[in-house]
Amino acid sequence: MDLVKRNNVKVVGDGPVTMVYAHGFGCDQSMWRYLVPVFESGCRNILFDLTGSGSSDLAAYDFKKYNSLDGYASDLLEIIDGFSDGPVIFIGHSVSATIGLLATIKAPEKFRAQVMVGPSPCYINDGDYIGGFSREDIDDLIQTMESNYLGWSSTMAPAIMGAHDREELGQELTNSFCRTDPTIAKHFAKVTFLSDHRAMLSKSTTPALILQCSEDIIAPRSVGEYMQNQMPNSELVIIENVGHCPHLSAPEPSIAAMQKFLNQLVF
Repeated sequence: MDLVKRNNVKVVGDGPVTMVYAHGFGCDQSMWRYLVPVFESGCRNILFDLTGSGSSDLAAYDFKKYNSLDGYASDLLEIIDGFSDGPVIFIGHSVSATIGLLATIKAPEKFRAQVMVGPSPCYINDGDYIGGFSREDIDDLIQTMESNYLGWSSTMAPAIMGAHDREELGQELTNSFCRTDPTIAKHFAKVTFLSDHRAMLSKSTTPALILQCSEDIIAPRSVGEYMQNQMPNSELVIIENVGHCPHLSAPEPSIAAMQKFLNQLVF
């Protein structure tokens, strides 16, 4: 398996600690451009595109394999085995935080810590659990994607990004969504927004930093609080920011929270 081709893997910097970054839905590895330079001098940084996203090999997208997030978690473990010499610090945005969670459960020995940026184990409200959406909301979202993907992207991307004082970020996310193959994007959206991994949270013992924005239409603050209560070795940091991508719209406080968390770890 040519992992470099499949996932457009890139390695930047070097050091005794390896950090692996995974982007969210409709994005690619360029979304980490504010974080990687901070850690480049002392760490080995592994960047990649999820299969079906960015500059990955679209021919490698197997609809059966990626009909659950476990397929992506298997890819992540293969990348770690192929490009890392020891336990890694995993940084995952949005759905990739859940992908990382599943990987830490499958192979805990491969991970030293996980940083979960805007995570959500379940997007649909369920009793006392507030995921942010009703099932009808998600069905409408997916139906709109299926009928007019480009229109959906143009409307949703700026709302997801937030950062209304920086319109260029909303435009960047819109362009990223629009570059994604619509058929793959629709399939990935169903897998993402209809999944429920709440039962898996307590099974991950890997130290976790949960980074949540104070206002996020995709993963509300209540989700971060729920995750912290369910995960045995986690801490929650709220970034004062509107949007779902604090690593782009609020990189300084995001980096500061990461550095504080990582400085507590013993390597």
